[in-house]
Amino acid sequence: MGIQSTVVFTDLHGSTAMFGMMGNVRATDLITRITDRISSLAGAHQGQLVKTLGDGVMVVFSDANRAVDFAVDVQRTHLRHTQGLNPRDQLPVRIGIAFGDMEQTAGDFYGDAVNVAARLCDLCGPNQIWASQGSVDRYVYHRGVSLRSLGAISIRGRDLPCEVVQIEWKEEESSDFLTMQAQILVDTFGTSDVLGKQVRLQYLDQSAIFRSFDMPVHIGRVKTAEFVVTDPRVSRTHARLVWRNGGVIVEDLSSYGTWVRFADDLNGDILLRREECVLHGSGDLALGASFSDPSVPSVKFAIA
Repeated sequence: MGIQSTVVFTDLHGSTAMFGMMGNVRATDLITRITDRISSLAGAHQGQLVKTLGDGVMVVFSDANRAVDFAVDVQRTHLRHTQGLNPRDQLPVRIGIAFGDMEQTAGDFYGDAVNVAARLCDLCGPNQIWASQGSVDRYVYHRGVSLRSLGAISIRGRDLPCEVVQIEWKEEESSDFLTMQAQILVDTFGTSDVLGKQVRLQYLDQSAIFRSFDMPVHIGRVKTAEFVVTDPRVSRTHARLVWRNGGVIVEDLSSYGTWVRFADDLNGDILLRREECVLHGSGDLALGASFSDPSVPSVKFAIA
């Protein structure tokens, strides 16, 4: 019989590269100390530690508020422990949260919420917490914590998009997106939107800047596309950039897929096949082939 719970996934951003820089022994020791600290916080917030995942953990909560409080505590605690370290040694944490029906079998949990939380953990940036709308519907506001809507995001393997919220957790930073009586008030045109108001694209010697009101912007092989990439692996209309809920979303429209690589993510690339992803910071889009192909047409992006 299914149970309704909230699941949290954490991941250490850049941990794979640590083994090359530090060596196996030192990197394993560092990662283990961090995951042990996160695991102990799960117990302090009455969460059930389901399993550790090498550089991350999976925790299930019967109370959604405790799940959010746990995620915020993880970020704040990790920040305190890593202040003053060389940036490459800080291993920022990414966290995904989702609420829904789950099945428990042999000590593990399965279901849509598990898949959504894991995917949100993969999609969000370093030091970020992304949560499904359902996991924060009854969230009780605490000092220094606020919510901001990222809109509907497609999740791989899921028919319907998921309404996603970013949980702002830094006490010293204010946000224009505050939780009031469990309602998220979104000022789409505010000036403090950290996802950015414009995107710069560059391919070879071609460069262009598109602002929010210029979108949607199509990337493709046809001359009518707003940003043209002439390569046989690129579909006629390969991808589209849209402005939604204060952020830039890339949507794959192609036959062979679009790969997204963020500049600050050393762990891996995101493959989109008729799916979408929120762009943040800077990075590259590989069109029609993965980054493992050195000749792949790659478009640089930067959000500002």
